[in-house]
Amino acid sequence: MPSALTDLSPYPIVQAPMAGGASGPELAAAVSDAGGLGFLAAGYKTPEAMYEEIKQLRGLTARPFGVNLFMPQPSVADPAAVEVYREQLAGEASWYETPLGDTDGSTDDAYEAKLAILLDNPVPVVSFTFGCPSRAVFDALTAAGTLTVVTVTTPAEAQAAQWSGADAVCVQGIEAGGHQSTHHDDPYADGTGTGVGLLTLITQVREAVQLPIVAAGGLMRGGQIAAVLAAGATAAQLGTAFLVCPESGANALHKRALTDPMFPGTELTRAFSGRPARGLVNRFIREHGPYAPAAYPQIHYLTAGLRKAAAAAGDPQGMALWAGQGHRMAREMPAGRLVEVLASEMEAARASLTRGAAS
Repeated sequence: MPSALTDLSPYPIVQAPMAGGASGPELAAAVSDAGGLGFLAAGYKTPEAMYEEIKQLRGLTARPFGVNLFMPQPSVADPAAVEVYREQLAGEASWYETPLGDTDGSTDDAYEAKLAILLDNPVPVVSFTFGCPSRAVFDALTAAGTLTVVTVTTPAEAQAAQWSGADAVCVQGIEAGGHQSTHHDDPYADGTGTGVGLLTLITQVREAVQLPIVAAGGLMRGGQIAAVLAAGATAAQLGTAFLVCPESGANALHKRALTDPMFPGTELTRAFSGRPARGLVNRFIREHGPYAPAAYPQIHYLTAGLRKAAAAAGDPQGMALWAGQGHRMAREMPAGRLVEVLASEMEAARASLTRGAAS
C-alpha cells in the first residue's frame, strides 16, 4: 500500500469487510483501536443503514477505518434456469415453512446512493468488490481525501484497477472465504473454482502492476502474514480469523461451525447466491450446489428467507456458513487481542526469517 495508507495503522493487518452482518461497528472499532485497519461492510445494506453504521463507528473509535462497497452487477441470469432452481428449492421452503424470495430485486446494491454519502461524508478508505469503478469515481474520492482499494482475483483485474486510478489492490486468493470478487462472473463456469492460490497470485500481480498489494485468502496466523509480506504484499486482510470474535456480528451457529468437526472442509458454491463463494460444506451445498445457476444476486434474493429460517431454527445445515480454507485455526478471543497476537506472531516469524537469511 502507499505510505499514506500504511500509515493509517501501526500493523499491516486489515479486517476483511464481511457482508451479511459480521463486520459491524463494534468489530471494526476493536480492530482499529488495536492497531489494525477495521472495515465496515456496506454490501446488502441500505444507504441509510450504512450511514448510521459509519456514525456509530466514529462514536466508538477515533482511529482510521474503511468502508466496502459492492459494484453494480450486469445481468447474467437465465430466467428459465432461475425458475428451475426455484422449483428445486420448493422442498426447502416447505421444510422451513417460509416462502422463497422475489428474484426481481435491485442488482446495483444502491451503489450510487452509497457513493454519494461517502463523497459528502468522506471516510479514510473505501474498497470495492465485484468490479472496478471508473476513473471519475476514483478522482472524486481522491479529491475528498479518501484512499481507494479494489479487490482483484487476476493480474488483468489488477491492471484495470491501476489504469482506473486505484491506490491499491486487495489480491484475493482462491483460499478466501465468502464470495470470490471476480469482476465478471462467467455464467458458463461451474463455480467450483479454477482460481489461483494466494502466494502465486501475489507474484503474478506484482509483475503486472505497480500498485501496493493487500493479500487476502485463508490467512489465520501471524506467520502467514509474514509470508505474504515476504512475497511482496504490504498488508494482509483476514476475515474468517475475526468471525469468531465476540465483536463479530456473525450468527452464533456460524461461529461454532468454524471449528466443529461436523464441518471439516469448504468448497466454492453458487448454491446460496448464484455467485461462487467459499463456505463450509453442509447439507444445502451438497444437495443444491451442483444445480445452482450463475444468477447473482437473483439466487441471493431467492434463498434469503431460507437462510434466515434455518438460522432461526438452529439448523446450520441450511445456512450459508462462509469460511476460508483455514477455518479450523480460528481462535475465539476479543478482536483487539487477536490483532495483538497476530502482530506478535508476525514479528516472531519475520525475525526468524531474518536470522535464517543471515546465517
